[in-house]
Amino acid sequence: MKYERLASLGIAALGALSSVSARPIEIPDDDEWDCGEDDVAVSTYFKTMTVAVTPTASVESSTFSEVVPTTVVAATTAAPAAVEATSVVQAVTVNTHAAAQASSTSTTAASAATSSSSSSSSSSSSSSSSSLSSEFSGEATFYGGNVEGGACSFRGYTIPSGLFGTALGSPRWDNAAQCGSCVQVTGPNGNKIKAMIVDECPECDSNHLDLFQTAFTELADISKGVINIDWEYVTCGISTPIKLNNKSGTSAYWFAMQVENANEPVTSLEVSTDGGSTWQSTTRSTYNYFENASGFGTDTVDVRVTSQSGAKITVNNVSVSSGSSVTAESNF
Repeated sequence: MKYERLASLGIAALGALSSVSARPIEIPDDDEWDCGEDDVAVSTYFKTMTVAVTPTASVESSTFSEVVPTTVVAATTAAPAAVEATSVVQAVTVNTHAAAQASSTSTTAASAATSSSSSSSSSSSSSSSSSLSSEFSGEATFYGGNVEGGACSFRGYTIPSGLFGTALGSPRWDNAAQCGSCVQVTGPNGNKIKAMIVDECPECDSNHLDLFQTAFTELADISKGVINIDWEYVTCGISTPIKLNNKSGTSAYWFAMQVENANEPVTSLEVSTDGGSTWQSTTRSTYNYFENASGFGTDTVDVRVTSQSGAKITVNNVSVSSGSSVTAESNF
């Protein structure tokens, strides 16, 4: 109804334009214009209105487009006050449209975010399941090799026979997640070796391996310095069991344990203090220990280790004394 009254006002204003007088005309509400004998005045009556519009589902944009031109004509003829009313109507029209756009945009954005989240989750799952079979092309260099002092912190560990050592580029380091993983490397002449990741190469890119010198010489002459390689993650083929090492300082009130000699990358280490009824998680450090800053409040715990393939090994009654180690009965 409000919009019909506005339209009626506009029509009345246009009709008033046809009434012309050759003498001054008195305007209601004490407003006056002084006209000379040769002047012509348009007799028009204006009423300033403030329109408050509450958008509803039944309001269509075509209603506004008809009202605005009518009011603009009246404003051009003689009355600044009418412009004020026009401004109000236009503002309502724009705000209503903007609100509709914002709602539509938000809905679209939310839909896109949901799609992105779903895609990301799917990608993560795919990456985990295929990481042992993907092949990469890159370069290999060599260095003297460092197991004892390497970034994986394998103290006193000897790499099993048939395996060499290598450092992995920082882009793939992933908070030490690849420590102990094995890779098969193919050199430019087709020669192949298998190496265990025991160190990090900060200056290497994602597909660059910095091999122990003994490994490099199996693929090419040492004088080459840098060679092109293809490589992929593989199981290590170790026949002896995994080993659990407590870091120096480990106790009932601070926990830090490392998994050594695993055939596959280790993804998690959990601890139980109630005989396996419940399991508590630990956090992997950049130096390859699974930690709990508060410890577990007991001198012995059950430990469950999970590999990248999902295989699990449980070791019961493990001491948490500083620097101690225990060997499990199996490997992945």
